Amino acid sequence: MLLSELQEDFALRGLQKFRAAQVYRWLHQRGATSFDEMTDLSKDLRVALKESFEIRNTEIAIRRVSKIDGTKKYLFRLNDGEMIESVLMKYKHGYSICISTQVGCKMGCTFCATGKSGFSRDLLPSEMISEIQTAQKDIGERISNVVLMGMGEPLDNYKNVLRFLELVSSENGLNIGMRHISLSTCGLVEKIYDLADRKLQLTLSVSLHAPNDEIRSRTMPVNRKWNVEQLLKACRYYSDVTGRRISFEYAMISGVNDSDACANELASRLRGIIAHVNLIPVNDVTGTGYRKSGEERLRKFTAILEKRGITATVRRTLGSDIEASCGQLRRRNEQGGTV
Repeated sequence: MLLSELQEDFALRGLQKFRAAQVYRWLHQRGATSFDEMTDLSKDLRVALKESFEIRNTEIAIRRVSKIDGTKKYLFRLNDGEMIESVLMKYKHGYSICISTQVGCKMGCTFCATGKSGFSRDLLPSEMISEIQTAQKDIGERISNVVLMGMGEPLDNYKNVLRFLELVSSENGLNIGMRHISLSTCGLVEKIYDLADRKLQLTLSVSLHAPNDEIRSRTMPVNRKWNVEQLLKACRYYSDVTGRRISFEYAMISGVNDSDACANELASRLRGIIAHVNLIPVNDVTGTGYRKSGEERLRKFTAILEKRGITATVRRTLGSDIEASCGQLRRRNEQGGTV
């Protein structure tokens, strides 16, 4: 709930507005996981709140730390026993967390592990907030950047994600500005138009991964509903309306989408869009049979894009030794096996 909504609810219960502000502060600034922690509220009020409200939390079931770069991957247990994964990365500018927006995923992209464990449910805004708060408590430091690129398709959980964005950017809460938030989508075109009209100033990342329908439909089922032309039309609208650069994610799969012809076609497709291309050597996911592109192929692909006026970089891989990289997040039980 937003602070204004909590204040309105408390007023209907005959409670003073400042009590709502106290509760909101406990939840969003102190990361309280129960009403019992709210020691500046009377015992009777805490009991009454427990009878009327529920606080949705995440609890660390497993924490894995990369020996390569210190990246942390969390397996979080939710109140109902469901499991999600989140990844915490440290950069020179501070900590960034990659959070999940759904338990599992419906999209079925062939190079991604998340969809292989099926879809269970959407995450609530409070659960997304709790992913950040629980990680902050674990490291004892503030997290300054949030990436909605974990398990799930954020725009498939659109209503809850919008509310999360309101809450996380609230000056009374975690106060993480929109320019420090990235949202990734595999291409739900209708929601991209709606998001553009809201002019939220976040960074939109579009999982493109192919320059044409033939390749994209093979690897990403969503392309059968909204093809490349429809998706890029929506992206042009987004960049025109918001003035924000779009980041296009492109998983480099050896022999599938990494040829010179693919690079040239991609450059032609992106002409006229304020764009940056993130080239991501596809990560190992059991059962896909995909291999990452070699270094020489990555260099050649990047050079072609740059020559055609498209800014491109090869994304640094973090947490590869703990399966914390793009496309590797799953729902796992405490023994490490897939749920």
